[in-house]
Amino acid sequence: MKWEPRWKPRQKLKMTGSARLLKMARMNKIFVTGVVLATLAMAGAAVGQKDKDDDEPTSWMYFLVVKDDNGKPVRNAAVIMHEVNPKGKQGRGGLELKTDAEGKASFDGIPYGKLRVQVLAVGFQTFGEDYDVTKSKTEITIKLKRPQGQYSVYEDHPKDPNAPPKQDSPPDQNKKPN
Repeated sequence: MKWEPRWKPRQKLKMTGSARLLKMARMNKIFVTGVVLATLAMAGAAVGQKDKDDDEPTSWMYFLVVKDDNGKPVRNAAVIMHEVNPKGKQGRGGLELKTDAEGKASFDGIPYGKLRVQVLAVGFQTFGEDYDVTKSKTEITIKLKRPQGQYSVYEDHPKDPNAPPKQDSPPDQNKKPN
């Protein structure tokens, strides 16, 4: 006995030529609308971007990073630059350079105005200072210091800052331990 479904499957309807043309016209309209919207979105994003004028003057920045105690170069130090707005707030983004074996790093194209420079290097205190960039060539020498000792409230500190450190007296030989 051959199995037959209780219902008959629907026959595939064939589209007439005019129905097919209407469907293609609707699909074409949706496609064109999508392309137009995507183009407008990209154009709006391009207009919204803040581009620097090519006529704006820029400076060539030259950095020399050396040790404060002996003047030897600090290699592989990170020199980080951020634009600073007139209110003194650091702008988003920035630029990081690394010093070479002679402690030198340079960059051409820094716009005139306030610039915050930070220098980080392993084994040295972090350096940070704001500079006014007003010349086409700016040279900056940065002297990094070694870290200072920690200040503790639990240690005895002399009242006179120039006084030598206080020496502990040797333990009393006659005193019995507890």
